[in-house]
Amino acid sequence: MSFSVSDTVSNAQADLEKLVSDLRGLLSSKDLDAVPDIHVLRQRLDDGISSARDSAVRAAQDAARQAKEAAIAADRYAHDEPWRVAGAALAVGALVGFLLARR
Repeated sequence: MSFSVSDTVSNAQADLEKLVSDLRGLLSSKDLDAVPDIHVLRQRLDDGISSARDSAVRAAQDAARQAKEAAIAADRYAHDEPWRVAGAALAVGALVGFLLARR
């Protein structure tokens, strides 16, 4: 089973949206209306949640962009230096084989 970066971003956004929904549900409780200054508290928390959501979305988008750029760079290197990549793969394979043979 393979997950892409966009799947991970979507899952993180869904989790964040659920958290936001739960917090808003808690804040809308009529039991809290008896607490002085609850309106100000609700507004501050709502602003903080919005800010956190925006930051999380930006961070996820940046991570996805960086992962894509790294994949493109690795692909370009593999096409530009196929023998080096093959040599490195051979060396890693030999090392893994040697380690497994010692067991």
